[in-house]
Amino acid sequence: MKKEKFKVLLYLKKSSLDKSGKAPIMGRITLGQSMAQFSCKLSCSTSLWNSRESRLNGKSREAVTTNTKLDKLLLAVNGAYDVLIECKQSFDALAVKDLFQGSVDTQMTLLKLFDRHIEEIKARIGIDVSYRTLPNYLYTRKRLVLFIKKKSNTSDLAFSQLNELFIREFQDFLVLDQRLGVETVRHYLAILKKICRIAFKEGHSDRHYFANYPLLKQKENPPRTLSREYFEKIRDLEIEEHRSSHITTRDMFLFACYTGTAYVDVVAITNENLSKDDAGNLWLKYQRGKNGKLCRVKLLPEAIDLIEKYRNKSRETLFPKMEYNTLKWNLQSIRQILGIPVLTYHMGRHSFSSLITLEGGVPIETVSKMLGHADIKTTQIYARVTPKKLFEDMDKYIEVTKDLKLVL
Repeated sequence: MKKEKFKVLLYLKKSSLDKSGKAPIMGRITLGQSMAQFSCKLSCSTSLWNSRESRLNGKSREAVTTNTKLDKLLLAVNGAYDVLIECKQSFDALAVKDLFQGSVDTQMTLLKLFDRHIEEIKARIGIDVSYRTLPNYLYTRKRLVLFIKKKSNTSDLAFSQLNELFIREFQDFLVLDQRLGVETVRHYLAILKKICRIAFKEGHSDRHYFANYPLLKQKENPPRTLSREYFEKIRDLEIEEHRSSHITTRDMFLFACYTGTAYVDVVAITNENLSKDDAGNLWLKYQRGKNGKLCRVKLLPEAIDLIEKYRNKSRETLFPKMEYNTLKWNLQSIRQILGIPVLTYHMGRHSFSSLITLEGGVPIETVSKMLGHADIKTTQIYARVTPKKLFEDMDKYIEVTKDLKLVL
């Protein structure tokens, strides 16, 4: 298809002044020999119009507002033209006009779809979506608004106005302008790609934008877990009775080491989450607050002792309510007393997967079910092989292969 000269001209229709003396702003699309006129649905004082720049002069509120709308309109026209070019079919100026007017006035835009998806997430919180999911979308949208304003000087974009450069520039904006970390940027880009995938699936976009755009490589942070020495120090630490908050924090952390519970779960589990099997063994069964997956853990005697220690008929939950910041600061006090380099509550969950289960010979598939992981690959990351387990496995290997003879 021959690529013809494309031009967009904005002008005032001075023959149609309104009662306030303003003239409507019109547009003309020229493509080769074809031409199509359209109304910008804007008007301005003739004295402010700069015909050479197709803009309003000055920095008055009227000028700034109108110029912003004109920029958005021109961006939509050029976006429609680019879409038609990619179709590799013959088209004229009227086709460009029809497409861009549909893009701006009737089609779903990027932020409109974003807002609709956010409302859908809000409605699903507590059903199949964690309450911690919503802020990720809200923060992504906030950054996207800033970027669109900076890049296009407009408040929203039609999907036909996007291109592959958009996501790359958005990534640079997040890294260089907003100073966000790699993991945060990766998460924001993944959400943007998801919204564009929904747009393509529902027919709001002619292309699956950014489908092949590679996300930043995820930084591999090995999970922090306690050594057996540090675990025993925490377990055996004598805390003064008047520091009851610290005692509760230490016990809740030990419960995480014995059961693999995260903070959001340990403060929510109740007696209803406890059940006995046919052999009389006590089990903890609960749905993870993060992903709703069912966790089933056969309770160790140490975990049962902690439950009995804090059993209180007047309280619904197994453990007392404790704000996360309080628990965090109490753990820092314990860390300083024992000289432990790093101590967070989630390290208890990591330690359960390594020290308590894998080191004890529990199969990784079983550990994955106990931790409530959606994918066993997550368990493989969390559950590192400890030196003790490595030596034991090597001893078993040597025992099994001691009678083998090498035949050449």
